[in-house]
Amino acid sequence: MSKTSQFPLRYGLLAGCIAVSVVTIPASLIYPGLWVVAAVFGLLSAVGIRDLIQRRRTVSRNYPIMAHFRYFLESIGPEIRQYFIQSDTDELPFSREQRSIVYQRAKNVLDKRPFGSLHAMHEDGFEWMNHSLQPLEHDNTDFRIEIGRKRKRPYSASVFNISAMSFGSLSANAILALNTGARDGHFYHDTGEGSISRYHRQPGGDLVWEIGSGYFGCRNPDGSFSEDKFRENAQLDQVKMIEIKLSQGAKPGHGGILPGAKVTPEIAEARGVPEGEDVVSPPYHTAFRSPMELMAFIDKLHELSDGKPVGIKLAIGHPWEWFAIVKAMLKSGTRPDFIVVDGGEGGTGAAPLEFINRLGTPMTDGLLLVHNTLVGANLRDDIAIGAAGKITSAFNIARTIALGADFCNAARGFMFSLGCIQALSCHTGHCPSGVATQDPRRGGKLDVADKSQRVYNFHHNTLAALGNLIGAAGLKHTSELGPEHIIRRVSHDEIASYMDLYDFLAPGELLDGPCDHPIFEKYWEPAQAESFDPPDFIIRLRETKIEYA
Repeated sequence: MSKTSQFPLRYGLLAGCIAVSVVTIPASLIYPGLWVVAAVFGLLSAVGIRDLIQRRRTVSRNYPIMAHFRYFLESIGPEIRQYFIQSDTDELPFSREQRSIVYQRAKNVLDKRPFGSLHAMHEDGFEWMNHSLQPLEHDNTDFRIEIGRKRKRPYSASVFNISAMSFGSLSANAILALNTGARDGHFYHDTGEGSISRYHRQPGGDLVWEIGSGYFGCRNPDGSFSEDKFRENAQLDQVKMIEIKLSQGAKPGHGGILPGAKVTPEIAEARGVPEGEDVVSPPYHTAFRSPMELMAFIDKLHELSDGKPVGIKLAIGHPWEWFAIVKAMLKSGTRPDFIVVDGGEGGTGAAPLEFINRLGTPMTDGLLLVHNTLVGANLRDDIAIGAAGKITSAFNIARTIALGADFCNAARGFMFSLGCIQALSCHTGHCPSGVATQDPRRGGKLDVADKSQRVYNFHHNTLAALGNLIGAAGLKHTSELGPEHIIRRVSHDEIASYMDLYDFLAPGELLDGPCDHPIFEKYWEPAQAESFDPPDFIIRLRETKIEYA
């Protein structure tokens, strides 16, 4: 008999199940105790026969029944890796060490480590902060920065706040706990582009109202911007600042559709959309289409909000588009009061893999570009810079401020403080910790009183650690942090400070003539305040390719 005519062994399990079923089903009529065996093997036989008939999964057709063991192991692969394989320092996307420090500070338990660092300090990329022989002690670590000093209603912001996460992405109880913690800790809570829900309002914590391209909470029925609805929400005392979202780190340049099935009465109320109908967020704004129009929009929001600080949030993409915004500031005389740089490593918004992995400038590089541009254009004194991107510890905050930020925001860090276990199921609605779900049976299990205290603790203890850190460096306030304080190992036998690693522009350097920094030399001059369009030399380069059909 040829090998091809032999009965394939991969069908052996199915054949065995059928054989046992054929024997046990009639035998169970005589011996009732066999009904359990007959039922189990009968069910397995039915599964195997279905595997052979179905056409969706080839593996199941070739390996009936056995394929399901493979699918099961694949489904629990992330948990197996997280709990049994990864080391404490593997960042996928957050390491056990990063999560643990949040959990410990949120629970107010011991956050010390014995026996030295787990990090290989001689590996390339390792970073640390230099200490001083003249350290200081900080009794008060509530470090703050004033935003919109020239406005009618400036805001004193903590240097560490809750980044944008919408109601709809997070559960009602998660929003309640976050805002209660923000209220008790005197730091702000960014609403996300899903607007201001009843769960944001109920605790009374400070809000930064984020306005995205869907204009939720301030939209007309056709999806355009509504001045009247904006004025109504913006003048709420709880709303301290307005943030125009140009793009976000998790999925820059990507719009979205919220299916009607997910538009519950509460979400419809918050966003100002019809219940049960699909809601589209376009990838671009319709209230402005050019840098100068963006400045005019900022002016309008200042007026409608009765003088509250207005800023922008963006993930850095094409440098000439960012330069065009800065040139529009110079030409119009309008300045946003703050700019939040969202790093490409952002991740609270579920997005296609290519967007998560390969789109958007990482926070460090984007922050350096924004800070340098504002310094070079003599605008830095008027504009506060915030930054967000995997910030969970005091060192993360110190490092980010040393690079040019004034304050930091965190989203996933505060999710961990709520009990998030990094199950990576945020987009499924099946979040096991009740944080990122709209299932009331899951979200309702999140205890608001307990978790809000943890949010407060995480913020308070992280700032206390930050105070210890900058105190060890001999600094009085986070604003004194600079690139000279952070050191990176660039090779086994070479180290350098950020001051030596990166180029920093002098005040007004971009206004004084050509700048020899490569990115500014190439893109600053051709950038236009009237348009986001690419420079002529980029267009000419594109024209060398075959035209699309």
